[in-house]
This record gives sequence, structure tokens and C-alpha cells, in this order.
Amino acid sequence: MSKSKFKKLLLVAVDEGLSSLGKSSKQAIYSHLSRKFNISKQEIPERIEAFTGAIEDIFGVGANFLELIIMQQIHDKVGHQAEWQESKDLTFPEYVSAAKKSFLEREETQKIGEDSVQWEQMRIEN
Repeated sequence: MSKSKFKKLLLVAVDEGLSSLGKSSKQAIYSHLSRKFNISKQEIPERIEAFTGAIEDIFGVGANFLELIIMQQIHDKVGHQAEWQESKDLTFPEYVSAAKKSFLEREETQKIGEDSVQWEQMRIEN
């Protein structure tokens, strides 16, 4: 369940990042990704490296700016900073991986916390 939640979160972040270029530009990029690179919008989370390569092919050096916008969207949606080695410059796919790991760990921690509360409530009621 949490993996599908992160997939949806990532798709929204990418969509919002591409929206920063304008609605018609966003649609043109999705179309180009599909036609030239054979990457559908829904496949982006599973094919993040291919998506990154395609974006870099389309925008050249300007892809870094778009990747930063998408990373900011991911950060805003995950709700906390992803953990990584601070001395290392992360690539976009590495950032997405770190954010996913952090998101899944947080989801698991919250689930464990919720389970503990439910067990405590059951214990009190009995």
C-alpha cells in the first residue's frame, strides 16, 4: 500500500513540476516522452532512470532546473527531508530513491504507532 502511495505522490510531484513550464508544455512533454522514449506518464515511477535520461535529452543542461523543481515537490509531499550522505551530490534518481525509502520508513513507523495505540485501547477496554 505504501509503495503505491509513493508512486502516486511521485506522479503528482512530476506533474506539478512539469506544470511549472505551462499546461501546453507539460502536455507536449508527456506526448514526447510517450512517442520518442516510450515512457507513459504512469510508468515514470518504475522507469525513473529512463525518465531522467529523456528529460536530460529534451532539455539538456536545463533538465537540472526541472529536476530540482520536481525534487522540491517530492520534498513538500513527503513532509520531511529524505536522508542521504550529505557529502554526496545526488542524482535525480538517487534523490527519488532516498525519498521513497524515507517515505516508506515513515509510513511503517506511523503504522507501528497506530497499531500500538489500537493494542493499548483494546487492553484498556478488556
